[in-house]
Amino acid sequence: MQVAGLIVGLGNPGKEYENTRHNLGFMAVDHLMDDARRFTADACTSLSTGKGKYQLWKCLPGGLRSPWLVAKPQTYMNLSGEAVGHICNFYNLDAEQVLVVHDELDLPLGRMKFKTGGGLAGHNGLKSIAQHLGTRDFHRLRLGIGKPEHANTAGYVLSKFSGEEPRLVGDVLDGALRGMLAFIERGPADAIALVNAFGTAAS
Repeated sequence: MQVAGLIVGLGNPGKEYENTRHNLGFMAVDHLMDDARRFTADACTSLSTGKGKYQLWKCLPGGLRSPWLVAKPQTYMNLSGEAVGHICNFYNLDAEQVLVVHDELDLPLGRMKFKTGGGLAGHNGLKSIAQHLGTRDFHRLRLGIGKPEHANTAGYVLSKFSGEEPRLVGDVLDGALRGMLAFIERGPADAIALVNAFGTAAS
C-alpha cells in the first residue's frame, strides 16, 4: 500500500491517562481524524495493530486523495520508537516522511513549535523514536504544556488539564490541526511558518 507519510501522536494508553498533559499528542491526532471524517465518514480506516504495539489508521486528512498513516503507539511513552520503527519498516517510510506530535515542557500551554531534527529536549518518547529510526531527522510538532513551578515533573506531565486549561487546549488542538494539514498539503516550510506564529491570548 502506497502512503504519503506517517503522523504519530505520542501518549500513554489506558483510561487513567486520558486528557493528561503527556497525552496531548494522542488528542491532536484524534482531532485530525475527527476533522477528516467531516469530509466522509470512512475517511480513516483502521489497519493492523502490529501485535498490540500501536493503533494505526489509513486516513485522507483534509479531504485529500493521497492517504496518510496516523498512529497512536500503545507501547507507553518511553518505548514509542518500537511502534514507529515497526510501522516505518513495514511501509518502507523514511524519517523525513514522519511527523511526531508531542507534548513539550519547554513551551507554555497555548504555544507550539514545528521543527525538523535537532535536540530531543529530554523527551523519552522522542529519544526512543530516534533510536529506532537511527536518526533525529524526523519532523516534530511540539505542543506546549508548560513546566510546573514546584511540582514533580513526572507527576505534572501525568496530571489532567483543569480549570480554564481545557478551553485553551481546545484552541491548541485547532491550531495543531491547521499545522498538521499545512505539513500534509504544502510541506514543512509552510507548517513552520503557520505553527511558529501560533499564539493565544493566554500565552
